[in-house]
Amino acid sequence: MKDFEIFTDSCCDLPIEYVNEKKLNYARLTCNYSGKQYYDDFGQSLSHKQFFSDLRRGETPLTSQPSVEEFYNKFKEILVQGKEILYICVSSGLSGTENSATIAKNMLYDEMPGVNILIINVLTASLGQGLMVMQAIEMKEQGKTLEEITTYINSCIPKLNTYMTVDDLNHLKRGGRLSSAAAMIGIVLHIKPILTINNLGRVMTVLKVKGRKSSINKLVQTLVERIEEPENQTIAICHGDCIEEALKLKESILKEVKVKNIMINQTGPAVGTHGGPGNLAIFFMGKERQHHMI
Repeated sequence: MKDFEIFTDSCCDLPIEYVNEKKLNYARLTCNYSGKQYYDDFGQSLSHKQFFSDLRRGETPLTSQPSVEEFYNKFKEILVQGKEILYICVSSGLSGTENSATIAKNMLYDEMPGVNILIINVLTASLGQGLMVMQAIEMKEQGKTLEEITTYINSCIPKLNTYMTVDDLNHLKRGGRLSSAAAMIGIVLHIKPILTINNLGRVMTVLKVKGRKSSINKLVQTLVERIEEPENQTIAICHGDCIEEALKLKESILKEVKVKNIMINQTGPAVGTHGGPGNLAIFFMGKERQHHMI
């Protein structure tokens, strides 16, 4: 049986301490503003604090998927060691990252017959993707095979729930995830949307509530209604430089459900560009994802 490596991209928003501890290999998205390009690399090139501070000052970043060259070089480095690759990838409904990886994969298949690169599009991003990476690594450490891990991760995808709210609708508008008219009405009326990532891996508005406090309470209520077997799972919370609210969200969840663990981390630039400062998201296993609207 060939050895294999778990691979991901920087949209997974895992803590840098975990990335370093597990020697996790990943492809970097990029973030461009003020004439500079920054790598989205878990806060190493550009701190989360600085990034969200820049957004608050009015910077309007543009994000880009990793290049084909980056995937080609990183994949090849693993393959020449005789290993196979399991790449747990950000949703293709949110980024063109999977496309870059697939081009690199096909180039390497032509160049190195017999190699194996599996790509799993987990149809979410941020710590939802991160939870799947952590699960795959844990299973590998338990001695599970590549096939067993792939089958299990694929079975989790339909039940991987993502729910989020944002504080400033302008960032969703700029990213094309909200119309200008809807954003303007929402800002004037202090409307805060509750968003999900549907079964096609795309952002979808499911509710609109008035006020920040109500939106955070609605995240808790949604989790309580949808979570399954909380005592056996890790829940993840990601935030856009609003740690106090993230901690309150954790506290509120723990009052309602008994969970194995709750991890909290900051949203990186690739995801944070669209959510903006004050974005809050929860990720958990539960009822099957909501279906896309026709």
